[in-house]
Amino acid sequence: MRIGILTGSGTHVLPTLKDVTPRVLDTRFGPTNVSIGRWRGAEIVHVSRHGEGHARLSSHVNHRANVLVLRELQVDAALAVTICGAVDPDLELGSLVVFDDLHFLANRLADGSICSLHDRPEAPGRGHWVFEQPFSSPLREALLEGAMAAGRPARDGGCYGHVDGPRFNTRAEIRMLGACGVSAVSQTAGPETVLCGEAEIPYALLGYVTDYANGVRAQPTQVSELTRLMGASTGAFAATLEHTLACLPDAPPSPVGAQIRF
Repeated sequence: MRIGILTGSGTHVLPTLKDVTPRVLDTRFGPTNVSIGRWRGAEIVHVSRHGEGHARLSSHVNHRANVLVLRELQVDAALAVTICGAVDPDLELGSLVVFDDLHFLANRLADGSICSLHDRPEAPGRGHWVFEQPFSSPLREALLEGAMAAGRPARDGGCYGHVDGPRFNTRAEIRMLGACGVSAVSQTAGPETVLCGEAEIPYALLGYVTDYANGVRAQPTQVSELTRLMGASTGAFAATLEHTLACLPDAPPSPVGAQIRF
């Protein structure tokens, strides 16, 4: 299978990716840098959201171009990772979570436009993505098995909350998200989830907890601890993804939900 891997803060390269070919590919939403290589027998298309040196803040990431490139390169599935802030106080720092639900109520990109590939009236294929849960069950199972095999068991399930960056959230905002059942938050994976759904690319999301969101604990997570865990996330993600590739189903998973197209 050909697998798309999307990485964020702390992981701008996949160190064990072999036979790497970097490319810059154009889409109607702009260019995207990708690295194509092989890892554990799978062909990999790697997208680094932020780029080397964290060149792009979360508000600069071109999600539509990233997802269009994955579709145009005909990936069979996409695995994404994100560092995140815990809203659920029972999540431990340095732990992994495989999300099964999404809170992205605004459904907008950083520039304020609607988060959709369907940006033009009357364009063929425009429509609605209809689903119960936004993440691919077979990919979620592979991530859970991969985490276990890597010696880093992940929480099975949790609601991912997308928040706008680049600032962090206030206590009031986190209380609101907690009341909605959000488990952890970060600033990039909401648009990816939606756009991969529209593109009919099966997608699953793995989180690594680097801090407690504002007000979750009486004592805030020190910035030095957050940055230390950001660095530690690289190895945790690499080990989990490597084992996950060995746990993928033999046949490509089906897209999530259904499309009502016009």
